[in-house]
Formats: sequence, structure tokens, C-alpha cells
Amino acid sequence: MAERLDTSSEVNDLPTISVRRPYLAVVLNLLIMIAGFGALLGVEVRELPDVDRPIVTVRGEYPGASPETMDAEVTSVVEAAVARVNGVKEVPASSEENNFRLRAVFNPNVNLIDAANDVREAVSRVERDLPDQVENLTVIKADADASSIVRLAVWSDKLQIDQLTRIVEDQIIPELTSVEGVADINIFGDQEQVLRVLLDPMRLASYGLSVADVADVMRNARYDVPAGSFQSREQEVLVRANASVIDPKKIEDLFIREPVRIGDVATVFFGPAEAESWVRLDGRTVLSLGIVRQASSNTIVIAEGVARVIERLKTQIPSITIDTISDESLFIKGSIAELLETLGFTILIVVAVLLIFTGQIRASIIPTVAIPVALIGSLAAVWMLGFSINLITLLAMVLATGVVVDDAIVVLENIQRLRGQGIRTRAAAVLGTRQVFFAILATTATLVSVFVPISFLPSTAGRLFQEFGFVLAVTVMISSFVALTLVPMLSSKLPNRKQTEAPKGMAGVLSRIGRVCIRIYTVPLDLVMRTPILVFLLCAGIIAGAYSAYTQLGEELVPEEDRGKVTVRLTGPDGVGLPYTDRQVEWVEKLFQPYIEQGLVERLFTITGRYDLNRGQVDAPLIPWDQRSVSEGDIANELNVKLRNLPGATARVQRGNSLNLRNADGGLEIALIGADYAHIFQETTKFVREIENNLPWITILRVEFRATQPELSIDIDRRRATDLGVDIAALATTIQVLVDKFEVAELTVNDKAVPIMLQASEESVNEPSDIANLYVPASGGRLVPLSQLISFSESSVPAELDRHAQRRAIEIDADIAPGHTLSEAINAVRALAADNLTGDVGLIFLGEAKELNETSHDLAVTYLIAFVVVFLVLVAQFESLTSAVVVMLTVPFGICAAIFALFMTGTSINIYSQIGVLMLTGIMAKNAILMVEFADQLRERGMTPFEAAREASLVRFRPIMMTMVSTVAGGLPLILGTGPGSEARVAIGWVIFGGLGMAAAITLLLTPVLYSRIAGLSKPRTQTGEELADELREVSNRTTSNQPAE
Repeated sequence: MAERLDTSSEVNDLPTISVRRPYLAVVLNLLIMIAGFGALLGVEVRELPDVDRPIVTVRGEYPGASPETMDAEVTSVVEAAVARVNGVKEVPASSEENNFRLRAVFNPNVNLIDAANDVREAVSRVERDLPDQVENLTVIKADADASSIVRLAVWSDKLQIDQLTRIVEDQIIPELTSVEGVADINIFGDQEQVLRVLLDPMRLASYGLSVADVADVMRNARYDVPAGSFQSREQEVLVRANASVIDPKKIEDLFIREPVRIGDVATVFFGPAEAESWVRLDGRTVLSLGIVRQASSNTIVIAEGVARVIERLKTQIPSITIDTISDESLFIKGSIAELLETLGFTILIVVAVLLIFTGQIRASIIPTVAIPVALIGSLAAVWMLGFSINLITLLAMVLATGVVVDDAIVVLENIQRLRGQGIRTRAAAVLGTRQVFFAILATTATLVSVFVPISFLPSTAGRLFQEFGFVLAVTVMISSFVALTLVPMLSSKLPNRKQTEAPKGMAGVLSRIGRVCIRIYTVPLDLVMRTPILVFLLCAGIIAGAYSAYTQLGEELVPEEDRGKVTVRLTGPDGVGLPYTDRQVEWVEKLFQPYIEQGLVERLFTITGRYDLNRGQVDAPLIPWDQRSVSEGDIANELNVKLRNLPGATARVQRGNSLNLRNADGGLEIALIGADYAHIFQETTKFVREIENNLPWITILRVEFRATQPELSIDIDRRRATDLGVDIAALATTIQVLVDKFEVAELTVNDKAVPIMLQASEESVNEPSDIANLYVPASGGRLVPLSQLISFSESSVPAELDRHAQRRAIEIDADIAPGHTLSEAINAVRALAADNLTGDVGLIFLGEAKELNETSHDLAVTYLIAFVVVFLVLVAQFESLTSAVVVMLTVPFGICAAIFALFMTGTSINIYSQIGVLMLTGIMAKNAILMVEFADQLRERGMTPFEAAREASLVRFRPIMMTMVSTVAGGLPLILGTGPGSEARVAIGWVIFGGLGMAAAITLLLTPVLYSRIAGLSKPRTQTGEELADELREVSNRTTSNQPAE
């Protein structure tokens, strides 16, 4: 049957205008590229889209308070106030001895600055309800417990530790906090200068004095008050009354009571405060500064700003050395560089594939033009939408490289086919483009309708998909514009070819190969179309096999990443000091020695006393990715086995990830919540036992609630103290000084506040019973021994108390054995909790488990919405339910192909592989549309559905194979890539590379069978139009015949 073509020359459509006015077509495409180049100057570069939830941290101190006191009197009060702030999603909190930490996590659409202001206001409202001793309430615009993006080491060979601390606090930290995006500076290893007053309690008692008497004198050591001003007609003179004493010798000369001086009962001197942490860099004692970024800030910009500050400080303070230990921006820059390199290789491979398929250099260049126009033009959309250049948007561009040439290939191939029939070049350019015009629009609209709904996911995954989906959609729309304008214009400039002229050279060889491939394809095509039952049985087998493979796939939020640094964190028994913890840290350091000797580890950086005296951390930055064959994961797995033998502490390797999720290392993190810690602990113990008995593949359960902190309770007999005339407040001060130390006041020395620490001399109190032998003042100037007022009791308490969902909570961490997935663990633990937990104790998921739980539910709903939107778009485009159904029935098999690809390559289901599945689904639908659209055109010419399906399959075989090979080849550099961030690229690459080949085979065989069986249920589009035209013509004729003659 002769092919009918729309030869109207009066139609001013895009192909006609482009061929008639070639300069206009070129200028329009150049303007798109210029917009992209302009946007490149202002677009932001970062690791990932801005997926940070706004987080505000509240911290406070209550000197001397136990965890229970802190939880009941401070943490719960502040938590209740912060939880009422508008936009707060969750408020996890923890209470420790002397301090508490609270994290207010907000919804993604909340502005961080507004959130911080609201939290400050809420905290200030309840501050009056807190105990008077609560101090240093601070609100920070970040997760203060988050990993530092840049870690610095500061040391000096000339300065003492307290002098170095002062320089760091006065000069270095203010410079670093001035860098835009820095939220907080975590400092370890510092020891500030203090004024120590060491009391001899026995000598104090011999003079009939008490600790409170000394404290009163020391409070007045700083006496500097404004006394007004003298004024005259000409000037004003300010008056200060200053009786401050800052010299230790002069302080010792102060009278407590005539004739007793401070020096008679105490020794006064300046010195460093007691160390709360020790930091070493390759054995050298240093100070550590950790840069914590604000939520939604840019890691690269912060790191560059910090580097500039360091260079400036090195010249300003030559007596100190500042060294960068770790820098997260190096991973980000490396990942982006690798992606740009991958993008370059992808473009070259796609161009090579086009050259091979066309066999003509000039013809292969035409589709290639679509790549720079679409990719550079998409940068303008990135800037206009407020997105950034990041790993996700660059991945979208890499994947789009194979897709953007698809439309151009379809147009060019159809033009070439008409040229082969003897139609002159310009006519072939216009007619060939018109013929596929609708198919190009249909495929573009389908791809857009696949990706855009996914962009509205509310979870972390949705905010990642948003930039990927929109960038890919914009790129595809630009490529379709190029295909309908620039491609026909350039094709019209190709030389005319006679109908009888056979292709020569390479083009002739490829033409003969193409004909052979079509003959080979005809055999299975005719077989399945004559016996469609074979296809349906094969499809049933594919679905069953895909389901079986899916049940064996691992599921995680993000794949393990090699971020170029191994971090070990350890926790010793509660109540131990720095020397004990440091011995455990040294044991871990020895484990790294083989890696140092192999040259894999550059240096060792250790922190003893990380936030608590019983916690330690060892950081081992690795050599660059291209200089080693051993991954961070390999080292981590080896170390975790050895760390199980660490005596006296628990330790494990802490893995980082792009989403900054805590404990995103494949383990399970949950919490049991309730009203009473004792009852929750009982339930926790039973629940852990149930997990061990029923779920043995959930291993090494760690309960983050251990009542192992030794506590000595000094019980005061209030009635006896009242009878003897002993002031309770003075008694409390005395006990605090004798047991630990007491900050009574601050001196101002060289514009720096120096705490005055009052404490007993070391030899005076060696054991608790010594306290009972000391004296406190009573009424009438008498001294009363403490043994008459106090009694001792020993117990053990938890060192840290957690809160989640505004309730008391006990956290549980666990590992998951190989062969089981995190999602499987979530479902199993949830079912076990439903059967075993009592009504007043609940279960919540934390960390990666929580994110995965939310994401999986949202993703399923959004996928369903996306399929509905795609179906409605197809119905509107085809004006036919049957054609839309044919396309939609092929889409699930694209997902099956992706599952097979993941299963065969051992890739898990994660955010990045799901992006690949989305991509594959869109391409699968696109190929089906090419066949169905052409089959619809053939039906309109009078063919039966069977004949139309077979003919469309044979005609569209070549462009489908060209687009498939170009896209698959474009995914090859993703698989072969190494270096930082390769895990994400490999996850997507295997889905595209492995899945698309299988998906194309399914499309080429399943689509014609479905079309031949389903399309006959509806009329061709033209038939309905012709019937309407006949009816309108009949009405018109009837009206004309009924008109009276003039």
C-alpha cells in the first residue's frame, strides 16, 4: 500500500518554518544555549539538592545535676515549649550529667532563620520556670551533634595549652564563625585558664570558718562598678569604683575575718582547667576544631571560606600551626569531577553509536547537535527553578544524553527513509518530521508526566527526585524542540539522493547489516503474532521471576559510600575517666598500624573524651581514591571484626553518607517510649529477648540504657540541719567544693573572663568518709561536723536519658545479618512489637529505618499517581483508550527488567536505583509510543490492527534499536566509573545498562501482539473524524436544500 504523506505546503508548522527560515531555527537554539551559559555564572554547586530538614539545637548546663534531675526539671520543660513551635516535626532530646541537648527537627518548607527565632522565643518563655542554676542556654541553627564537614588541628611548640586555648577562642573561632553557613564550632582538647583556690578544710575549721565564708570573699574579688559621672559645662567625666584584685598574691592577702587571710587557709594560682578531652594527631597533642554547617548551607562554599580564613590566620599568628584533618568538600568536588568526566565519555559514546548506525558523518552530526543545546539549555532551567548543579542534576544530564538524541534520531531516521524512496531532501525533511511530529510530542509528554509527579514526594527521596525529575523533563522538552526545528533544517542541507542510488561504503555495509537484522527480527515477530499465547506465557514467567528476584533484593535508603575516611567510635563503661578511655583509644590506634604501613591511611586523628569522658573517636583519612584499590567498606568490615575483641569498651566503624543520616550503615535503630524509665527498661529487656529468640538474624543488640554510672548519694537531714541552725544553701556549697569544685565568680583579666574555681586540696578528701569529718558553720558561730547531718548511700544510675516523641525513651541499636534487608527487619520488628509490647509502651523507628519507612510508603503512592497521570496523558494524546492501554501494559515489564538487572548485579533497591527504574519506565513507554503511534497511522490508511502492528514493528525497529543502543551505551561510563560517589552512579548505571536491553526485547515483541489483539476494540481516529464530517456535511446540505429559491 502506498504511503500517504501530508504534502500541504500552506501549513506553517515548526518543520516547515525551520526549513524555510533556517537562520531563525539556528538563532532560537542559540538563544537557548546562551541562556544556559548565562545561568552557569550564577548557579550554585553543591553535593546534593537541598534536602536538609531545618534543624535547631538547644543546649544548656546545670552544674551538679544528675541525668534524672536534668530530665525532670530542665529537658522536659524545654522540650514541651519547643514542641509547640509551629512546623516542628520531632524533638529528640537527651539528658546527661550537668547538661542536656535537644534537636528540633522542622518540616522541609520551614525557613531555618524563622525556626531558630521561634525556638529562641519558646525557650525564653520557659527560662523563668527552670532552676536558677541552669546556665549557658544556647540555640544553634544546626544539628550540633552532626559530623563536622571540616575538621582542623591547631598546635604550637611555643605556647602552653591554656594560652593556645585563649588564642583559639579569641582569634580563630570568631574568624571561622564569620564564614557564611557555619553554625557552630565543636572544640576538643581545650583547657581554658582558671584561677584555682585550693582550700584546706582542716585549717579552715581550726579558724572557725566555713567554705561559705571564703566563697563570699572571692565573690567580691572582682569589684568594678560604675559610680556615675562628674559633669561641668564643658565636659563630662565618667567615674568607676574599682576594687578588683587579679594578682594571686594579692588575693591571698584578702581578709576573710580579722586576722585570717585567704592565704592562711588556701593556695591561689592561675592554671589550666581540668581536661575534659584529649586530642592527638599522629601522636602530637593538639586542639581540634570541628566546623558544623547550618542546615541548607553549601558545604563547598563553607570549605572554601574556611580555607581562606586559615591562610589569613597563618600569617597573622605565626606562632601556631593550623592543619586540615578532613574536608567533606573534597568528596563532593571529586564526585562532581567524576560525573563531568562520565558526561564527556557518554557524549562521545553516543556520537560513536550514531556514526556507526548512520554510516555517514554528516548525518550522524545532526542528532549530536541536540546534546549541547539540550544540556546547556537545561542549566537555564536549573537556575530559574532555584536548583543547583549537584550529583543528582548531573546524573540527570548524564542519563538525558542518551535520551535527548532519541527524538532527533527518530526524526532523522524517518527523513532518511523518505530520502531513500527518492523524495528530495527538503521535502523529505518537512514530510518526515510531520509524520513523527505527534509521536515526538507524545513521548515528550509521557516522559514529563512520568518524572514530574515523582517530584512531589514529601519525603527525603521526593526532594531528591524533584530536581532530577524537573531537570530531565526540561532537557527532554528542549530536545524535542531541537528535533522538530534544528534537525529538519540541517537535514534539508544534505545532498539529494536518487531513488535507485544504493548507499555506498560504510553506509552500504551498515544498510545491509540493518536489512539482515530486520529479517532476523521478522522470525520471532511472526511467531509471536501468530501464536500470542507464547508471549502471554512468557510474560507470566517474567512477572513470576521478577517477583521472586524482588523478594531477594536488599533495600536501603542509600548505598554504602566510600567517602575516603574511616571513623571508629568507642564507648567505655559509665563513670570511667580519660586515662581509661585513652587506653582503649590507643588499642584501636594499633589496629590501624597495618593500613599505615601499607600506605592506605594518611594520618591518625584521635579524640579521647568526645562529649563524655567514656567516649572516644579515631579518624583515619585515606589516600585519594585513584591511589588505592581497597575501599573504605573493605577496611570497615575488617575493623569491625577486630573491634569485637576490644576489652572494656564497645566500638564500631561509623560510616558516613550523602544524606547525613545518623547510623546509615545498614543497621536497625529503634526506641521504646513510655512514661517511666524503669517500666520502659523492663519492657525493653523482654522485647530484646523476644528479638533474640524469634529474629536471630537481627544480631548484636545494644540497649542504650545502662544503669552503670556509679552514684554516691549524700542524704541531708533537713530537720536536724534546721535544729542546729545550719543553712541548707551553705551546706550544699560546702559539699560541692569538697567533692568536686565550685565556680564562685569570674575575674576580668585582660578583657577575658577567668573563672574562680573553689575546691578542696587533693590530700584533704581521698574517700567519701573524709567528708563526714569536716565541719560547717551553725548559728551562734558554732561549727558542726558533717557526720551529724549527712548519710551516704551508693547506687548506679544511667549516664544518659533519652526522649523521643515528647516521651521518655530507651534506644536500641542492632546489626542485620547478611541476606536480610532493612525493610524486612522493620516489618518483622513491627509485627513482634504488636504482639509483645504493653499498651503504655510504644515502638518508634529512628535513623535510616525511619526514613526508609516513610519513603517506601510515599513512593508506592506516588508511583501509582504517576501511572494514572501517564495513562490519562496517553489517552488524551492518542484519543484512544486501547492505544493508551497497549503502552501502559508494557510499562510493568520495564520494571521487571530493572529488577532482573538489580538481581543479577547484586545491586540493592535504594534511592539511586529507583531513579534508574523511573528512567527505564519512561524509555520503555517511549519506545512503545513510537510503535503504537505509527500503527495508528497505518490503521487510518485502511490496514487491519494485525497488519498495522507488524508493519509498524518492522518500520520502527531501526529507530528503536538506535535509541536503545545509544541510551544503553550512554549508561556504560556510569558502570565503569570509579572514585568518589561511584556507588550512586553504578546503582543507576546497572539499571539502565542491564534493564534497557531486556526492556527493548520485551517492547519489540510484546507491543505488536498487544496492539493486534486490543486495538481492534476501538475505531481509528480518522474514522470518527470522517463520520463527523459526513454528518456535518449532511446537515449543511439539508439546510441548503430547504432554503427558498430567490
